[in-house]
This record gives sequence, C-alpha cells and structure tokens, in this order.
Amino acid sequence: MSQPTRAERLRARLEQHFTPLELIIEDESHMHAGHAGAAGGHGHFRVRIVANAFRGMSRISRHRQVYAAVGDLMQTDIHALTVEALAPP
Repeated sequence: MSQPTRAERLRARLEQHFTPLELIIEDESHMHAGHAGAAGGHGHFRVRIVANAFRGMSRISRHRQVYAAVGDLMQTDIHALTVEALAPP
C-alpha cells in the first residue's frame, strides 16, 4: 500500500479538525521548483476551506486555527501555505 501524498495528509488533517462544507487544496509546488523549500521536499499549497467552526472568528483567528491543525505538517510536508478560511454565509 502506498503512502498518502502531502496533499492527502493535508486534506485528512483539515477534514478531521473542521468537518468542512467546502475544501479545495491546490498543490502549487510545481510553480516553485528550485526554491529552497521545494528543494527540501516540502510543498507549496493553497487552501480554501469553508467550515462552521470558523463562525464568529476574525480572519486572523481562522488562520491560526488552520495553522494549529496542520502545525506538524509545516515541519515535514509543507513549506508554504496560502489560506482562505471562511464561515458559511
């Protein structure tokens, strides 16, 4: 059985912590080939996540929650993470 990809590990972590209504993960690593973080095997990702868990939170608080959920992945799998975290309308 193959190991999950970085994007799959990121998705699993976000789904586990937030039960999102919408979750889009884009691997932008190819756009950073040759960059120091890419050379170390870490990826560049863009995430759009919509979850009830973000209701009433400021933008900074939502981002902090996402980074807290994926904290250890930032050491092993992710070099850069662009986050759009929203509460549903």
